[in-house]
Amino acid sequence: MACGSTAQAQVGTWKDYMAYYDVQDVKKGGSVLYVLASDNLYSYNEGDGSIQTYDKVNGLSDCGIAKIEWNRSVGKLIIVYSDYNIDMLDAKGNITNLSDFYSATISGDKTVNNIYMSGRFAYLSTGFGIVKVNMRDNEISDTYNLKFRVDYCYIDGNYIYAASSTNGLYRAALSDNLLDPGKWSRVGAYTPRSYTVDADLLATARSHRPDGPKANNFYSMKFKYGNLYTVGGRYNQTGDSQMPGTVQVLNPEDGEWTVYEDSIQDKSGHSYIDALCIDVDPTDHSHVMVGARTGLYEFRNGRYVRDWYCQNSDLQQAVGGSVNYTLVTSGAFDGSGNFWFANSQSTSQSLWEYTAGGKMVSHHKDQYMDTDHKFSFAHVHSMMFDKDNLLWFVSDYWATPYLVCYQPSTDATNVYKNYVNEDGTAVTVGGGARCVAEDLNGNIWVGTNAGPLFINAEDKTLSPDKMVFQQYKVPRNDGTNLADYLLSGVDVMCMAVDGGNRKWFGTNGNGVYLISADNNTQIHHFLSTNSGLLSDNVQSIAINPKTGEVFFGTDNGLCSYMSDATATVDKMDKNNTYAYPNPVKPGYNGPITITGLSYNADVKIVTSNGTLVAQGRSNGGSFVWYGTDLDGKRVASGVYMVMTTTESGDKGTVCKIVVVN
Repeated sequence: MACGSTAQAQVGTWKDYMAYYDVQDVKKGGSVLYVLASDNLYSYNEGDGSIQTYDKVNGLSDCGIAKIEWNRSVGKLIIVYSDYNIDMLDAKGNITNLSDFYSATISGDKTVNNIYMSGRFAYLSTGFGIVKVNMRDNEISDTYNLKFRVDYCYIDGNYIYAASSTNGLYRAALSDNLLDPGKWSRVGAYTPRSYTVDADLLATARSHRPDGPKANNFYSMKFKYGNLYTVGGRYNQTGDSQMPGTVQVLNPEDGEWTVYEDSIQDKSGHSYIDALCIDVDPTDHSHVMVGARTGLYEFRNGRYVRDWYCQNSDLQQAVGGSVNYTLVTSGAFDGSGNFWFANSQSTSQSLWEYTAGGKMVSHHKDQYMDTDHKFSFAHVHSMMFDKDNLLWFVSDYWATPYLVCYQPSTDATNVYKNYVNEDGTAVTVGGGARCVAEDLNGNIWVGTNAGPLFINAEDKTLSPDKMVFQQYKVPRNDGTNLADYLLSGVDVMCMAVDGGNRKWFGTNGNGVYLISADNNTQIHHFLSTNSGLLSDNVQSIAINPKTGEVFFGTDNGLCSYMSDATATVDKMDKNNTYAYPNPVKPGYNGPITITGLSYNADVKIVTSNGTLVAQGRSNGGSFVWYGTDLDGKRVASGVYMVMTTTESGDKGTVCKIVVVN
């Protein structure tokens, strides 16, 4: 029996899931429309009707596009990013990066306010002056530091003009030394110029948008029952900035997005902003609960059902907040379909249960109060049930960086306020306890601004005065018998555990770490500069256990990495176990993944006459082979047998991989 699929993404590949909903600008280059939408770029060819998206995976140097402009003289599009990086895109799809402006140290604001084309040159009006770019040769020609904001510039006759909303209208003769600010003179007052996109181009662009999410906001995510469920959260997680309530669900099988009903203010009677948490009812997958800055929301089949906030229920608004500040910051369903959630920063409420029977039950405890500020724990995050039906959550707040364990069956609770490691050293958690997760061994991991800590499975019900938190010691292996704490000092914002019991840590400003199951090896450290990661600020992580695809919600949007670990299966058979790509076509030298394996399965790959060419143990439910023999040489064309055995020695399935050189 041959086994395999060619459609699944290959191990080690990246993918972006960018939004193209909000069309911001359209530039026409011949028969192609280049569209800036939701700070991302796509093109629509009016001739053949094709749509092409552009992102970091297929060649762009950055993300978060601020401006685009087409140069007819050289047939190129200039792309200016919000961080001042610059790309050039020609009509054939070739992309060239100009990083000089991005890396240049310039006194003044580098924000590009406008782009003006003249011949082969693009003139960028910035917060400090004008940057002249030679688009034919892909280089910056000159920088005119005028030491004032330039809103737009233009050439008229023998003069170049710089219009400044702060300083007025300046000009200089093109024959002068434009690098000398003294050659520029004020010739009038500033006249604002408005820019509107051509209505016909705008309509065409909107009717030919690529598929994708509605917004690039992925504050919190969960992969449940074959789908990725996401909420938008707080914009940049700072201050009182508001984000319209957003629930976006991805079906990875067909790549389709479902956006939940979001214009519900008229139905609810109050604002719906800053969706912060989401979970799916295990007894009814159409039933979804969402917590937000403005209360608790119930959805069925993506449609709004009802909500609870401080004026229509016993939920309380946050201390000092308005009606639209009923904080439901984290929540989770238990196995019976009861939804548990936090009502944060209120005077006498904290933990609630919305039962499967439709009742609201308070489980408030005095231990859940911040006595200094006189409100319940702030910024509650990562609420989850472990394998023993214990409810865990953290307070991601500098004043109360606490870990909480609640036992629904007994109504008992433990609040861990002090983090003392196995060496008797107090771990200073000043920024907050960011997240909590359970590994496959039942250990409870806590992400903090001081790095990850964990509680051994057998200790997790210990009282706070007896609890010892583990900081895993990674041996240096340099002959000194010394060790270092795992990711000590790294601000861990989120984490997930894959099918191989490996830990994925998302950080604040330091990208993503993948740590081995035994915690001794750093397998990957992905940064935006060395991988397809969109940003080094990672807000959420979720994993598709079937395929091993790891999703990263960043402050620049959603991306994913196809890892080499999937969830294990109980039985290896022809329905579960397969390889991809299969057949392996000529010229392909990438990974060949066998998936659908049991935990720690023994895998042997042999020729048709029984010669062993590769062997090893499964990583979770997967095993990766690169088409080489035991000496590292490329195997010959032929049919290769995959033979598996369970950890206990029972024979698993046998399938075939066809290799064509």
